[in-house]
Amino acid sequence: MSAKADDQRLVERVQQGDKRAFDLLVLKYQHKIVKLIMRYVRNPADALDVSQEAFIKAYRALPNFRGDSAFYTWLYRIAINTAKNHLVVMKRRPLDFDVDLQDPEAYEVNARLQDMDTPDAIAQREELRETVEDAINALPDELRLAIVLREIEGLSYEEIARAMECPVGTVRSRIFRAREAIDGRIRTLLQGADGD
Repeated sequence: MSAKADDQRLVERVQQGDKRAFDLLVLKYQHKIVKLIMRYVRNPADALDVSQEAFIKAYRALPNFRGDSAFYTWLYRIAINTAKNHLVVMKRRPLDFDVDLQDPEAYEVNARLQDMDTPDAIAQREELRETVEDAINALPDELRLAIVLREIEGLSYEEIARAMECPVGTVRSRIFRAREAIDGRIRTLLQGADGD
């Protein structure tokens, strides 16, 4: 059975009054939602609060969920809107998020690359990771969200369009522009390394 079908079954149980079924949905998606909200909210404690608020909003709205989109796409949209509302209330712009950048477990790529322990390889990997992270953080909000949902969260263009409430063509354009900006930063880094 697909994840969408599993989610739909749990949603139907919640709609019939089974609160434990919602707990299963929270357990399944809480990590992804916190990571998503961290892209907007810089303070980890605030991100946890906003995530909890998003789940509460989702729970209250679940009786009206019709299943036109996948549950997690619907939940992402709620999370994004909750994070944006939080930022409006706090009167600050979404810039980036705080993560312990020295923690290799925070990045799956680093876990795969840990075998390459030479000092040069470690330094190059760290510089590349920082360049990509800086490039993502420097993107305008709509480009950053689109690229994160596509490349980090693995959503399809259609799912991203529903989550961002815009046409698929706009999503494709945003992802293209985000990739161009990130590629530009990486090219600059590589050209600088060649000149050393």
